[in-house]
Amino acid sequence: MCGIVGIFGRSAVNQSLYDALQILQHRGQDAAGIVTCEGKRLHLRKDNGLARDVFSHEQMVGLQGNMGIGHVRYPTAGCSSSAEAQPFYVNSPYGITLAHNGNLTNAVQLKEELFRDDLRHINTDSDSEILLNVFAHELQAVTRLEVDENDIFKALEGVYRRCRGGFSAVAMIPGVGVMGFRDAFGIRPIVFGRRETDEGDEYMIASESVALDTLGFELIRDLRPGEGVFIDIDGHLHTRVCAEQTLLSPCIFEFVYFARPDSVIDDIFVHKARSRMGKRLAHKIEKQWSDHNIDVVIPIPDTSRTAALRLANTLGVRYTEGFIKNRYIGRTFIMPGQKVRKKSVRQKLNAIDLEFKNKNVLLVDDSIVRGTTSRQIVQMAREAGARKVYFASAAPAIRYPNVYGIDMPAASELVAYNRSEEEVGQLIGADGIIFQDLDDLILACQKKGKTKVDRFETAVFNGEYITGDVTADYLTQLAMDRSDKAKSSATTAAPTVIDLHNKA
Repeated sequence: MCGIVGIFGRSAVNQSLYDALQILQHRGQDAAGIVTCEGKRLHLRKDNGLARDVFSHEQMVGLQGNMGIGHVRYPTAGCSSSAEAQPFYVNSPYGITLAHNGNLTNAVQLKEELFRDDLRHINTDSDSEILLNVFAHELQAVTRLEVDENDIFKALEGVYRRCRGGFSAVAMIPGVGVMGFRDAFGIRPIVFGRRETDEGDEYMIASESVALDTLGFELIRDLRPGEGVFIDIDGHLHTRVCAEQTLLSPCIFEFVYFARPDSVIDDIFVHKARSRMGKRLAHKIEKQWSDHNIDVVIPIPDTSRTAALRLANTLGVRYTEGFIKNRYIGRTFIMPGQKVRKKSVRQKLNAIDLEFKNKNVLLVDDSIVRGTTSRQIVQMAREAGARKVYFASAAPAIRYPNVYGIDMPAASELVAYNRSEEEVGQLIGADGIIFQDLDDLILACQKKGKTKVDRFETAVFNGEYITGDVTADYLTQLAMDRSDKAKSSATTAAPTVIDLHNKA
């Protein structure tokens, strides 16, 4: 999962881009990058690390220009090498930079086509570089000096004909403008908004609405599936649906975990969706555990707090905070090796013994992926003095890998893969476990009374991949690429690459 932003401004945009990346930092902590355009000259800075560590004051001063794009990354394809930090750049045609969130399911085929038919070289293992070169090749067909919105959207039509998977992207062309686009199924989120200034309107494109809110941009709307938005060099806004067939099917895991609770995705308030998850899960507990002896509900910070509070209120059980989180430790399930992951959980959370001692505790988490973290948290609760430890997941059991841009592990490394819910509970050491039903999760994420969503992308729960091109062979290769062993090897073997376009 990554965070992307693009801004067309009337003055320098470097500070706004940096601020937006800080707001979107939850979407990726592996690398960060910004490229700005000053006249016809591009200024680029990118590297591994958090945004606050990648950009020094001197480097920010060098990022001049009134339009630019930015990116925060964690790797779902490729490796953690700084060579794969984004945005990417290609000089022909016109000089295009691009930042991407998602995953192309036909990346291997596209890479071969780009080399064999389009005579383009791909220098990394990142499918973002592939997407950039597909767009560049389609725009190459314009063969004239001046480019307008019709040329941009014509090129995007070619992108949608060739590229499969879930993706959202922002791109910039010197002297031409800034653009964004969303896959034909609307799997990955992207929004755009406007801010009025004395010099004229400014525009922002971003992964989540919270980035617009914080910087004073008024949300216009989400991009539709298969739609592109383009702000030309004069500040005129253009939009067009460029894909032939579209279906609005946003990733439901955005609402479960990835998106910030103060974001709105496809007119659905993430905070309200999570609250409804808690309510529906409480009703399931009332049915299945009607004689429950739960004394206290404790969330596993941070994402599960909203659901846990509503769950506790619905059950009429006391809600309290029982874990203190060290906010300077990264997410555990995206770390490269299991040994590191096990070590990090104890560094990340510490139990408040008073809230556990001699109590029957219901721990609530947004989901269970590998089970490694859950097992250690259950053990921490017992060590803190809990009499009984129950576990509730606001999402259904995750049994299948994600192929649309979320770095979930190989299926065999998912704790619920080929296991019953009871077996999962035994593996994590809980006295009882309960998962949200998929139908209830879908209802919780739907806007009350109406929704414009055609269907949610729920493959991690039911194995139904909406793009229709995910085969058994693809999943086998994905398992090889995403295993702990493969990630550890990619991390240790990643070469040091000097980026000639990186403005130090």
